[in-house]
Amino acid sequence: MTKQFEGIIAYPVTPFTANGAIDTAMLKQLIDRMIDSGVHAIAPLGSTGESAYLTDDEWELATETSIAAVAHRVPTVVGISELTTASSIRRARFAERAGVDAVMVLPVSYWKLNDAEVLDHYAAIADAVSVPIMLYNNPATSGVDMSPELIARICREVSNVTMVKESTGDLQRMHRLLQLTDGTVPFYNGSNPLAFAALNAGAAGWCTAAPNLNAELPLALYAAIRRGDTELARATFERVLPLLQFIVKVGLPTSVKAGLRMQQIDAGEPRLPLQPLGAQGSEQLRAVLAALQN
Repeated sequence: MTKQFEGIIAYPVTPFTANGAIDTAMLKQLIDRMIDSGVHAIAPLGSTGESAYLTDDEWELATETSIAAVAHRVPTVVGISELTTASSIRRARFAERAGVDAVMVLPVSYWKLNDAEVLDHYAAIADAVSVPIMLYNNPATSGVDMSPELIARICREVSNVTMVKESTGDLQRMHRLLQLTDGTVPFYNGSNPLAFAALNAGAAGWCTAAPNLNAELPLALYAAIRRGDTELARATFERVLPLLQFIVKVGLPTSVKAGLRMQQIDAGEPRLPLQPLGAQGSEQLRAVLAALQN
């Protein structure tokens, strides 16, 4: 039976040892920490997990380690963002064999893809696996911008595509997608600064790296929205917004790994060409995290 994805979907970083290898023990610790905090699902190997900077062997190790660490306590969705359809299929099949509950597919392109090519990409992956697919639209990082009309068409024509993560930060796209699908396809907010508006507009969940550093406020925001307590939800969002703005501005792996170190958790450095957070940024992040404790 397919597990339902809703609520706070947390994206762990991929930790590295001092010599640059994946720190599997730390990855398990990070996942345990977030599940213990109450998040509703785990999504390894997205942008936060530096998937684009991993070799195939490293990606597979992180996938197996993450799925084993979650151990079916909550649903797991593994991110796949590959240039070629063949590579995407290979990773989707690997994740399915490892026991994932769903895969999140972000098309990445060097050449501009037309709608038919994007549709065929999803259809080919769906034909290769039986697990559900979360369609992921993030043109800022992928170079592929899927319109609400194309997304709705893919959801109609490719049966395995059952969820949509929208990260453009355009709330009107989410409203349009709801109209085009009659609200039958759950969508998930991937734009951290838009979390309050998106959840208030009917998003089934919020995909975020914030629980690496603070899970309490995202969970409280989601709970308040579900209860219909808009005033509390808005106040909670305003408290966590400086953290959300900072991690997006600086970059998720860099900012989250620096923040974890401030919390005495060593997840290593981001992988080159990404750079560690500098002194000025560290001072700002330290102040942001301290304010959340007040």
